[in-house]
Amino acid sequence: MKPELTVKHFDELTVRELHDILRLRVDVFVVEQACAYAEVDGKDPSAIHVMGWSDDELIACARILPPEEDGLPHVGRIVVAASHRGKGLAQRLMDRIMMTLNDTYGSKRSELAAQAHLQKFYERCGYVRVSEEYPWDGIPHVDMRHDAE
Repeated sequence: MKPELTVKHFDELTVRELHDILRLRVDVFVVEQACAYAEVDGKDPSAIHVMGWSDDELIACARILPPEEDGLPHVGRIVVAASHRGKGLAQRLMDRIMMTLNDTYGSKRSELAAQAHLQKFYERCGYVRVSEEYPWDGIPHVDMRHDAE
């Protein structure tokens, strides 16, 4: 069975969904990647959350933050559970993110801060690198932008 992808604004999330989002992000970004950082950064309440479910288990998620000074929404906290990687789920998640951006903002234009080793994946999704590599919480990142309408 293919994982189900759902999209919700923060105020629509159940307490269980919020718990599962935070747990998956901490499991991957803090524990698996051994990176101590402020996961709960206060930005989730303004975000649109894209979630991938297998039965009742959250196996992938991302958030879309509203545009700021540069006028572009920011896609971030993109994560797939280790047990579900290599099965095309990340691409399906990004396709749903693109659809959500277009439905919400009338365009796929957006930006993201990619872990540098994932640059090629995001390029396949239409993003272009727009910065030099830089360390963010000890992990090499690059800024990327999707300019296609």
